[in-house]
Amino acid sequence: MSGDGNVAQAELHVVLVHHPVRNKTGETICSAVTNLDIHDIARTSRTFGVKGYYIVTTLEDQKVLTEKIVAHWTTGRGGVLNPARKEALELVKIRTSLEDVVEEIRNQSGKKPCVVATSARHSADALTWQSGRKALMDGGRPMVLIFGTAWGVTDEVMASADYVLEPVDGGTHYNHLPVRAAVAIILDRLLGR
Repeated sequence: MSGDGNVAQAELHVVLVHHPVRNKTGETICSAVTNLDIHDIARTSRTFGVKGYYIVTTLEDQKVLTEKIVAHWTTGRGGVLNPARKEALELVKIRTSLEDVVEEIRNQSGKKPCVVATSARHSADALTWQSGRKALMDGGRPMVLIFGTAWGVTDEVMASADYVLEPVDGGTHYNHLPVRAAVAIILDRLLGR
């Protein structure tokens, strides 16, 4: 993207879903929140000007753990020692469901957000990078970009999205990027210069 200011106009929210996601046998599960995902996705989101980074989990102990980690870096000693980390972790919001996230963004913006799911699986009608970038910049409404943990979000979550973004394809048979890497690549493709 050229330096034309479009990044500042884009309202993008990243959502890392821990439930409902699939395990490798296809069962619906709730995966564990990881410290690395909290930090790295927050830092990547801040770098690309993402408005909010939501972590979705139904497990109370995971919410409490995530809140403690975030608080250490935003209101605790960690934020004093590392102001840049504090700035990134201030983007983190913990919610119980994807529906809660979409409703919150709708209430804040006054507009129905465009919900875009990501997947490592190829889909014939996937939104291309160029179309996703255009929708984000020209759509006039916020975009919610969903990432799944474990083996990805459930088919129901995929079906509820307005679009499914084309996958990151490394050109090999191996297709198991860590979600942190996928977020960084996709944000660069959608928002990068």
